[in-house]
Amino acid sequence: MTEETGGPELHPALAQRFSPVGFDPEAAVSPAQLDTLLEAARRAPSAGNSQPWRFVVGLRGDEVYSRIIPHLARSSSRWAVSASLLVVNLAQVHLEDMPGWEYSEFARYDLGQAVAHMTVQGLALGLDAHQFRAFDRDGLAAEFEVPAHWEVTSMTAFGVAAHAAGEVASAGTSRDRLSLDEVTWARA
Repeated sequence: MTEETGGPELHPALAQRFSPVGFDPEAAVSPAQLDTLLEAARRAPSAGNSQPWRFVVGLRGDEVYSRIIPHLARSSSRWAVSASLLVVNLAQVHLEDMPGWEYSEFARYDLGQAVAHMTVQGLALGLDAHQFRAFDRDGLAAEFEVPAHWEVTSMTAFGVAAHAAGEVASAGTSRDRLSLDEVTWARA
């Protein structure tokens, strides 16, 4: 139990995790750190080991990053442009040669696991992350020629937070959480 909450003791990285709405514009993610994040995602579990995820990765200052930026919504463009790394998260939702046929009912869940692995690995590397959906999905799909059987699902911004948790009020960034009783449907 932690002294602060009286709840279970979490790994310190998870206990301190928050979604920043400002990143240090001088901090950089190295190619080795990027490879480590992608390796963490690669090792995530998936239904039948299908690994129905792919990523478009842009390091601040590179060509991919500059192609992602115009597709951000106004709300996310206020803070995401200072992130060191932008990752577009894709899920394979249909069979390649059979439009309309679902690839796996678990594809989005599996992608979520891969992104969660990246986020936790990022914390271990000293990187903060903010997962979000405020962007033009169709625009990004066209920009990067994403085939129709893949879905641009979400994005993750990685970098070093430019503020502490709770210092900046912004929609969707509250650290308030439901109680364990509220999130538990049934328990003996």
